[in-house]
Amino acid sequence: MLPVTADDHLPGPVDRAPLPGGPVAVLTNPTAGRGRYRALLPRLLDGLAAAGRPVRLLPASGPGEAEAACRAAVADGAGALVAIGGDGTVHQALQAVAGTDVPFGPIPAGTGNDFALDTGFPADPLAAADVIASALRDGRRHTVDLARMSGVDGTERWYGAVLAAGFDAIVNERANRMRWPRGPRRYDLAIVVELARLRPRRYTMRLDGVPHEVDAVLVAVGNCPTYGGGMRICPDADPTDGLLDVVVAGRVDRRTLIRVKPRIYQGTHVSHPLVRSYRARTVELAAEGITTYADGERSLGLPVTISAVPGAVRLLR
Repeated sequence: MLPVTADDHLPGPVDRAPLPGGPVAVLTNPTAGRGRYRALLPRLLDGLAAAGRPVRLLPASGPGEAEAACRAAVADGAGALVAIGGDGTVHQALQAVAGTDVPFGPIPAGTGNDFALDTGFPADPLAAADVIASALRDGRRHTVDLARMSGVDGTERWYGAVLAAGFDAIVNERANRMRWPRGPRRYDLAIVVELARLRPRRYTMRLDGVPHEVDAVLVAVGNCPTYGGGMRICPDADPTDGLLDVVVAGRVDRRTLIRVKPRIYQGTHVSHPLVRSYRARTVELAAEGITTYADGERSLGLPVTISAVPGAVRLLR
């Protein structure tokens, strides 16, 4: 067991002990953030190497290969894992380090960087690399919670930020099936299509064993407050409290949803009379025809069981 001390300025308890041996494995997504940070990669790698450890870039040409490369690096004795990219890249890396002693550092370089920013990393990639290098030199890690999902077939997935299981998940599913248009306009068109089809769905939830049945258009389960690049869907979620925040928008019509959705950026939507918030260690969630999206990535179909796992990842901060 590593020694744990309190630190009022950074999220989560801090471990101070020698880090595991082995190189720093680095996963990067050159297409993250539409490629605008690609030219920074040599400087980011140099910044990480300043910690005095060998740095090994992981080969990966897609999400499946990226996750497999991270798992292989951890199994081969990597001393740390760093992900350069957005929430999708972080999500792939978390599958490998969750529940292990291998420390992790996210460098925010994507369109959405919610997990990195919600856990206290700088928004500037070079500054984040400096923070991670400093933590590597000092043997410093901050433990934070993750959420663990379990499907009915026994499949398990981890996520760091938010699970979407309502309108936003349905929009993502629609956008991923569309061949045209490309880029962000595809997502905008998917919103228009799904708004026209908007209807409440019956959800069955068990929160720490207590049953709830609700008709809702939006359900989000947050370990962290934000998703979608800064939308504070679960504004009170804390990744160090051992709990999950569940936000449910009930029988909301199209006009109300359009009016309330911009308030998510400030987190003030939770004061709307049709929005309810819950908090639990374990969330069992079921509804027909919903494929969930975790950290913005396509994940498990409902029903799922989601558990808060305290201290599941050690962040290099």
